[in-house]
Amino acid sequence: MRASSAALVAAMVVMGPAGSMAAVDHSQLVRGPFKNALEVTKACIACHDRQAADFIKTPHWTWKGPPRLVKGMERSAQELGKINLVNNFAISVQGGPNYANIEACAKCHAGYGLTGSGFDYSDRTRIDCLVCHAREAAYKKVSAGMPDAKAIVHGYLDLTRAAQGVGAPTRNNCGTCHFFSGGEDGSKNGDLSSSLLKTDKANDVHMGTRQSGGQDMACQRCHRTSRHRIAGASTFLATYDGRVACEDCHAGAKDPHRDSPDRAILNRHLASVACQTCHIPQFAREQATKMSWDWSSAGKEIEPEEQFDKDTFDKGKGSFVWGKNVVPTYAWFNGTVRRYLKGEKITGTAEPVALSRPAGDITDAAAKIYPFKALAGNQPMDSVYRYLLVPQTHGEFYDNHDWERALREGAKGTGLPYSGKFEFVRTVSFGNINHEVAPREKALRCGECHEGGRRLDWKALGYPGDPLKTGGRSGRSGRSK
Repeated sequence: MRASSAALVAAMVVMGPAGSMAAVDHSQLVRGPFKNALEVTKACIACHDRQAADFIKTPHWTWKGPPRLVKGMERSAQELGKINLVNNFAISVQGGPNYANIEACAKCHAGYGLTGSGFDYSDRTRIDCLVCHAREAAYKKVSAGMPDAKAIVHGYLDLTRAAQGVGAPTRNNCGTCHFFSGGEDGSKNGDLSSSLLKTDKANDVHMGTRQSGGQDMACQRCHRTSRHRIAGASTFLATYDGRVACEDCHAGAKDPHRDSPDRAILNRHLASVACQTCHIPQFAREQATKMSWDWSSAGKEIEPEEQFDKDTFDKGKGSFVWGKNVVPTYAWFNGTVRRYLKGEKITGTAEPVALSRPAGDITDAAAKIYPFKALAGNQPMDSVYRYLLVPQTHGEFYDNHDWERALREGAKGTGLPYSGKFEFVRTVSFGNINHEVAPREKALRCGECHEGGRRLDWKALGYPGDPLKTGGRSGRSGRSK
């Protein structure tokens, strides 16, 4: 970038209103050509050094943060996140010497060259500005977080054009990682998939096109951002940089039930029932999502079948069960989760080990009934030490299909000893459902939950029976909660 152009953009950053940079045409400010992506970043931070300094402090960069979401750890000085938590998808990035697994996972890291535990998180020149800001649809990342070299060689991806076309993030930018988390479209988050890139109101009232009656909203309309800290809290994780709530827009003068003849009844439900519970009756409505991942079959010779055009088996990963138009699992949620932490001893396996479970119950005034995706897992546990193990998958099990070797090598990254004996245990994780909000006419009706409706298991939620008859948390029966 020329010095005069850099000075001009820097002045615009100082003088322009918040968010004005989204409208700046960079085609005459960013010259190129660029030999590689790191050269693009150097050009970006020549003007946006403060933004770079802000970004490297965020969980999108560090993959960890204060565990505000974890019950009992809200004020802990410890930092938790993808970098050090165990899950029932790919299990952990820490598997293998020097965190060997992290290289495969890093295609969803907003940085370049993340290949192991020695990555320098203070190095701003490693930031991938383009993954969030490029409008170039061909911009894709591969292992270690690098842009697809083959796409560059074959001309599908032009780094100069990508850099010159930057702007505010679009759903395509956010979806590059969030739609494909878990390694496949719609796989992990049941309410997020590429179907939302261009969808209609019937699938999501917020992101549906205006032609279909939707709002065509960008992600940051709800996930508000300050100094690159993006609001939003997934119960699959442990940290967040701000909450997002339906009431941010739908409250007070914008009472969403204002035109309903049942307004008073519906609003009384809000003391115990989250908006999402009634307004997201199913998830994965357009794209199937993984509902189960069984690692115990990995390495075997099994002919995969298909569910919803998805394979049910991969030799390097195991067996899967997919779901579409899934009715959520309902649970009380007070805004925190009970989280399994690495090295935690497992005392019993009669029930699935909960890696992330919403906290709260019927007696908790702060809790409401929310919808969740309950992801079932089956993964290795040390038979002697009784904690979950982390295999080295990348460069090991995916290639050799040897559990003993993968677990021995995997332990070198976790810092936990491996006894040499293992078994598989069932696990479960709960992911909160917030997207794919249906049109109001598709919201749940009274009879789907009450008077014989089977959607909610009242006794499992702590009620003696249907609260319409037995009374709600307030002890009152009738049309209230």
